[in-house]
This record gives sequence, C-alpha cells and structure tokens, in this order.
Amino acid sequence: MTPRAGMLIAAGALVAGTVTVLPATPAGADEPAPRPFPRLAWTGCATQAYPKLQCATLKVPLNHDDPAGRSITLALTRVPHTAKTFQGPLLVNPGGPGGSGRTMAGYVAASLPPKVAAEYDVIGFDPRGVGRSEPALDCRPGHFAPVRHDSVPRGADAEKAAVERAQAFAEACGEKYADVLPYIDTVSTARDLDVIRDALGAPKLNYLGYSYGTYLGAVYGRLYPDRVRRMALDSVVNPHGVWYEDNIAQDYAFDTRHKDFMSWVARQNAVYKLGTDPAAVEAAWYRMRDALREAPAGGKVGPGELEDTYLPGGYYNGYWPRLASAFSSYVNDGDAAPLTEAYEKYGEADASADNGYSVYTSVQCRDAAWPRDWNVWRKDSWDVHAKAPFSTWNNAWYNAPCAFWPVPALTPPDVTNDQLPPVLILQATEDAATPFEGGAALHRLVRGSSLVVEEGGGNHGVTLGGNDCLDDHLATYLATGKVPRGEDGAEVDAVCEALPEPEPEPMAPAGKKKAAPAGKKKAKEKPSGTTADPSGKRVGALRAEATGITLHGLLGHVR
Repeated sequence: MTPRAGMLIAAGALVAGTVTVLPATPAGADEPAPRPFPRLAWTGCATQAYPKLQCATLKVPLNHDDPAGRSITLALTRVPHTAKTFQGPLLVNPGGPGGSGRTMAGYVAASLPPKVAAEYDVIGFDPRGVGRSEPALDCRPGHFAPVRHDSVPRGADAEKAAVERAQAFAEACGEKYADVLPYIDTVSTARDLDVIRDALGAPKLNYLGYSYGTYLGAVYGRLYPDRVRRMALDSVVNPHGVWYEDNIAQDYAFDTRHKDFMSWVARQNAVYKLGTDPAAVEAAWYRMRDALREAPAGGKVGPGELEDTYLPGGYYNGYWPRLASAFSSYVNDGDAAPLTEAYEKYGEADASADNGYSVYTSVQCRDAAWPRDWNVWRKDSWDVHAKAPFSTWNNAWYNAPCAFWPVPALTPPDVTNDQLPPVLILQATEDAATPFEGGAALHRLVRGSSLVVEEGGGNHGVTLGGNDCLDDHLATYLATGKVPRGEDGAEVDAVCEALPEPEPEPMAPAGKKKAAPAGKKKAKEKPSGTTADPSGKRVGALRAEATGITLHGLLGHVR
C-alpha cells in the first residue's frame, strides 16, 4: 500500500563494511543445498532498529527478453543466517505495488522466532522503480498536494477538472519514462525475483509476501514452480479481479470497514461523545466532510485529504483511537488541529509517496486492461458510490490515470498451479484491502495450498503483528514446511481468533497530546507496510503500509 517512515533507510545510517558469510549446512538431504557464498557484495548498512542489516545492489535486465540490453539496478537488504542449519534465502515483499521492502528484511528477521530466523538469509528489496532501486520513478511530483478538489464530482466542470488531472499524471509518466514503462509490471518483477535467487546462489527460494506481494508470489510460482521451496502469502489479492474489478470490490469492503469503525466509536460514546447510534455517528462524519469542503482544516484537509487520513483505519484498527479523537475534537470542540495532525501522520504525501504512487500506477495500468472509455468509470463509480460512499470516488481518481495510460496493457497470467510445494495462505475474514474472497480463490487455484483464516479480523497483513496463533502457523511452516490440513472438502484448514478491538484513548484538552494507552494486547505495526494493495495504494494507504500495516499501497489500493 507511505512519508514512509521506517521503509527507507536513511543514507546517513549506512555503515560501510564487508561481510563474512557463514558456511551452510543443507536443511534436508532431499533438497539441494543452497550456495553458502552469494555472488552479491554485501556491505553493512545497520540501523538502530536493525543492527544486523546488510545492503547490496544487483543489475537486472530492463527487458528480460533482451538480457544483453539495458540494465537497471535493484537495491537489496539482508539479515544473514547464523545457525548451522541453513534453509536458504527468504525473500520478503511488503505489498504495493510501489512499496519499499528494504527494511522489511530487518522487521521479519526480528519478528520471527529467533531459531527460525537464524536458519534463513532474510532478503528485502526495493522492486524495479521503487525507492533506492534505479531508476526510481516520480512521474508528477506534488500530484497529491493539498487541497485537492472534492473527490465526489460536484457537476460536470469538477469532473472534467479531475479527469484532466488524472490524464496529466499519465502523460507526465509517458513523457518522463517512455523507455521504462513497458517493463514496469508484475511479470517483469517476478522475473527479477529469479535473478535475485540466482545471484544468491540458491537453487530454490523461500518467499513471504503481503498484499500485492501475494500476487507477485503467485505469478513467480506460475513462472518458476520448480524454484519455489516454501511460499507464505498473507492478505491475498483476488487473481480473478486484476485490477479494475478488485478495486471495485475494495470500494464496498472499505465502506463496510469504515462502518465498523463508526460502530466502535458509538460503543465508546463515554469517551468520544459522538452518540451511541452508529448511523448517527456516521452521519456526523459525513457532515464533517461537507464542512471541510468549505473550510479545509489547517488550510490543507479538505474532503479528499480527510478520506486519505481515515482510509488507513480500514487497514489497521490500531489507528481508530487517534482517528476517533480527531473526529470528536472537530465535531464537539470545533478544534481542527488534531485532524490536521492526523492527516500529517497518516495521509500526507511526500517524495516517497510520490514514488510509490508512480510505481503503483505503472504496474497496475500495465498489468491488465482498464476501461478506456471514461463513461464506464463514471457509471460504475456512481453506482458503487450510491451503496458505498466512503472512498469510492477517491479510489476512482487514484486509479484514473489507467484510463489514459500511454503503454498498452498486458494480459494477466493464469496463476492456477498444481506444481508447487504446499503454499501457506493467511487471510482475515473482514480484510478491506484484499477481501476474503481473494484468499479463498487462490486457495482453490493452487493445489495443495493451505488456508488459515483469522475469523472476524479486519486488519490487513495479519502475521508478525501480534496474533500468536497466526504467527505459530507461519513459524511452523518456515521451520518445517508443514501446513495445517482441514477435513476433506473443507475450504478452510485452520482458524485463528482475531485480536481484541483497540481500547479508546482518553480525550486530552485541546492542544495537548494524549498519552499512549495501556491495556490489552494489540497488533504490532510493521515497518514496511505489508500493504497494497490491489494491495495497498493510496496516499493514506501507502502511509499505512509504510508504517507497517502491509499495507496498500499501501493497497486502487492493493498496496
């Protein structure tokens, strides 16, 4: 699905130094031993959070069908294995498309049980076009600068202006990156994964992908089934809807999740004092939205920015207390400062978000056909908006450059697969960014896969976030290759309970910050935003991904 705090490693934090790679012992006699000495030149790039992190760069063909032609550079990170038993590289992807994965290696290595993490080289990477990889795309800097026009078109002139804005973004991408755009797509990125595998000297790779990263993994598995050792996919893109239909499904799902948030606020009326009727609370939220059209909060939060701010709450309910406080302060006290602060934290775009969005559009617009007739978008968006108004038009404008994309669309690959080893699929039933149907669909398409469900969970990117049941399934799989098996004919192989809802934060006097609440166990935020995104997307979603919610990209939003 991001300023993506925590996603990029500051240049000042890089610490030069060569790395000694430990010799390795094969994990099993029935599998070829990974090469113990990678061909990559790893140097230290430790951060305070991840002191064992190492960095490298890798040249890959821009066009994999012309390997002797122009090359581009991928930025990689690694936390090396320390155990005598070596299970090979574990490539991790946080989602997007457009999400940076460099710090993801550190997060995953630190979050897995130490014994499991010690047996893998955990490999993060910025996909082509992203972050520290070169070239890094930035089609139209400042595209999301506030205050934008209201997402919901108020007449023909407003709609025309929004269409022209989307068209300008597409034209800017074509003018700046005409030679690159034909190769910014999921299949090309999947082929990059195989170059990384080869550069690591591994006959097979292990893979952990979130959000859009699940689709990337599924495509890799289709292209190279004999090179997959283990594959875990968390919060799954529906491969049947890539990408226009998946975004429409998100519109309905995010509206439902926003209503869940409004219901939670109503249950916390003693704190937020917005009423006990969820419908009345939701009506107050939309009145706030209307008021911001006339007088943007802090001169920067209009209706579109408000949606960007509250969309991350659809990815991760840990944001609900702060979002509810900002809502309450505005409605009850006329204090817009907390709303502005929330926008700056969750919704505001910076250069990293501009880069993420440029890659997001480049991949999604190239991957699959989108309607080229704007009348189709208009009809579909108004039809969906009538039932799901929370983010439908915001999402439409986010993806609208695809109606004018300067590069023709590809045909998505069929990811049906009967050649892979057991694949572990993990999915929350109420996930908005990648609705449950995606996990169920991929489970049916990949023979021998195992589906683990977080029952009642609404967060996106559910493993390594505090749910011990889910984390145990992931750790067991990475340690042994074993997956849970349900009864014959059962769609679901194992069920985990969702974590408790967040506790409300006490309201602080205007102008004062609130102390962090103590209490129940809550989900852990991921630094890379498992994301996307059609995992993870929008500016707010990208931020969620970046802060660690896998989140759409940062999540259309698969992120």
